[in-house]
Order: sequence, then structure tokens, then C-alpha cells
Amino acid sequence: MIFRRKAKNEDTPETVDAVEETTADETGESAADDGGAEESTTTASVQDTTGGPFDITEVDPATLEAEDRIDLGALVITGLPGMELRLQVDEQSGDVQAILLVLEDSALELRAFAAPRTAGIWDEVRQEIAGEATKMGGTASETDGPFGTELVLVVPVQDPEGQIFSQTSRVIGIDGPRWLLRGTVLGRAAVEPEAAPPMEQAFRNVVVVRGSEPMAPRESLALKLPAGAQPAAEEEA
Repeated sequence: MIFRRKAKNEDTPETVDAVEETTADETGESAADDGGAEESTTTASVQDTTGGPFDITEVDPATLEAEDRIDLGALVITGLPGMELRLQVDEQSGDVQAILLVLEDSALELRAFAAPRTAGIWDEVRQEIAGEATKMGGTASETDGPFGTELVLVVPVQDPEGQIFSQTSRVIGIDGPRWLLRGTVLGRAAVEPEAAPPMEQAFRNVVVVRGSEPMAPRESLALKLPAGAQPAAEEEA
């Protein structure tokens, strides 16, 4: 789906690129350690999301029907003009695993996870991601960004031709009420500050729909294809 400014009475496009792949999850989903139970005593102190991203309880339900907002289940996103929406889909299960927003030569990957009532998990997850980057032969450094402490990763990756090069990314985390929203900024926006604002604005615009059902900490919040969309493989069949 390409987001663009719409003329009056113009139909909303309903196609998305569904990238058929399984992407490793750096959070190391060890939900079994908590037995699937959530603590229910005191409410955790979470990061200030006054300027976004937002919990569903902070948003006027009427605004969720806006034409530039896309319901993807656990996440409702607002696209910027020219931004492309792609979904990473597990080939075997057909489950949507991550959202990718692409604008020119920059991208933002979005994932959401359950968290306990009593504490945020971004500090812990951030350490785990840094450790994984180091194991891959890369580097991880913490820095203060517009959303608080974030990670800058530089890791070796292999292109389709077998050439090894270094890839830089920014990993942003926000602890909300019983959820963690993680954004990974890729491409030019990860290394050039002047290219970052559109990706940061897209991250701020996200609405997280955690739901009330019990979930184990670190369990992925369920994503779905938008209404009327079909995976690319089905469209070509």
C-alpha cells in the first residue's frame, strides 16, 4: 500500500505487499519462564507517551476510522504521503510477524509485545538485543534519542551476492501499559539525522491495541492483514 493524499470521493487502496519470510525476534521470547501469567498488583510506571505512540485508551475511537489510519490488529498505523506499507508474513503459519513502513531509502520495522503490569521490559530487552549484536560480530551502543534510551547497532550482513557489509540500525523501545512497542529504523534514516523525522513521526503515530486477555510477557501481540488485503503470493496465484 502506498499512502498518499486523497482527492474527495477517491476509494482507499486495499493492496499491501506481504513479504513472505520468517524474521528472527531479538527479544528472545522466553514467555514460558513466566508461565503465561501476568502480575496484577500495582500498575507499572511507563514511559510518557503524551506525544505518541499511544495506547488505545488514549485515543478517541472516532479518530481510528480516519482514512489515513490502517487497522493491523494490535497496531493501528498512520501513513505519511509516499510511505509504503509492507508486512512480514511467516510462510508456514501465514501469521503477520512485523510491519515495515518504507519511505524512499529508509524504513521502520514495527513489532509489539505483551509486558507485565508491574514493570516495563525495554531496559532488559535492550540489553539482550545488544548482546545478540555483539555475538554476531557487531557493535551496540546506547544513546539518548527522542523516545528515551535507544540502541545504535552496527552488524555484519550478507547480501544476495555473498558480499559482507556493515548495516547500521536504530532500535527504539517504548514501554506502555502492559505492552512494549519496538521500532527498528533502517537505511538512510538510521545514519543521517535529517532523514529520520518521517520515521520518527510514523512511530509516534502508532496506536497499540493490547487487549485485556492474559498474555505471557514478551509474547507477540497479534497482527493481521488490513481489511480487503491479500498476501502477495495469493494475489499472484
